[in-house]
Amino acid sequence: MTDAPRPHDVSARLAGAVGTDDDEGGDESTTTVVIAFAANALIAVAKTFAAMLTGSASMVAEAVHSWADTGNEVFLLIAGRRSRRPANADHPLGHGREAYVWSMFAAIGLFAIGAGVSITHGIQELVHPEPATDYGVAYAVLALAFLLEGFSFLQAVRQTRAEAARGERELLKHVLRTSDPTVRAVFAEDAAALIGLVVAFVGIVLHQVTGSPVPDAIGSIVVGLVLGVVAVVLIDRNRRFLVGQGVEPRTRSLVLERLLDAPVVERVTYLRIEFVGPRSLYVVAAVDIVGDEVESDVARTLARLERAIVAEKAIVGCVLTLSAPEDVSLAP
Repeated sequence: MTDAPRPHDVSARLAGAVGTDDDEGGDESTTTVVIAFAANALIAVAKTFAAMLTGSASMVAEAVHSWADTGNEVFLLIAGRRSRRPANADHPLGHGREAYVWSMFAAIGLFAIGAGVSITHGIQELVHPEPATDYGVAYAVLALAFLLEGFSFLQAVRQTRAEAARGERELLKHVLRTSDPTVRAVFAEDAAALIGLVVAFVGIVLHQVTGSPVPDAIGSIVVGLVLGVVAVVLIDRNRRFLVGQGVEPRTRSLVLERLLDAPVVERVTYLRIEFVGPRSLYVVAAVDIVGDEVESDVARTLARLERAIVAEKAIVGCVLTLSAPEDVSLAP
């Protein structure tokens, strides 16, 4: 007895829900991170020059922010590279969760360096205020930074919107729930960067108009708080995936439907699914096989079905066992 070819519609919907419709999804994530790295590196240099020249507290905060983001992109590149290493004897399900480890380092760095330094510097400026100069340089650098950050953000939005559409989710909901931490990090960091640029601009304008460094210092603190909130959200999402994030009800229903569509499966009584990396699921299920075959034939049937399930783009591992007669059937 053999398993029939997998139903195309169920497979396509499952791939879309997990984000594996595009075989080059990992490459696109890498492109998004590389663009963000290049933009942040250029911005960091420009902001540092402007901060040294103007003495603006908000500009110092922005420079620190951009250097933190630049370092974070390095962590995200490492995350993408290491998470795509193939499975081996020591890691039979692959290295997918490395993506969350390195993304966690990036989020912690954003919190400690970006948020911590910006808030600390802002408080120091409130206690020991210093006037700023060369406002034109600050405005020019902020404008350049806004253009570069905007370009990077548009790339992140383009990739995220396409994945959200395939998964039938709203954009922001997908950002929070996607299993790809690099996409979430770049999207969140670029959004925070754009907000920070607006805050810095307002702080510098008020500094120039009023002659008081207080608005500028407050701008630095606000930038730090924005970065802190973003970092905490990213840390929490990576933590959830590291400890074993389950799937949404829709994805669970699609996996269950895929199992029940197999001609050899009469019913499913147990199903556990969790992410083991970006766009990668591990499935454990108890099934009732059609008929009453001998033990050796049942073992072969289960093995064939496991191979068929693992052939799905979204599923990297599958373990099937037999249901007991008294077990309650699951419904899609």
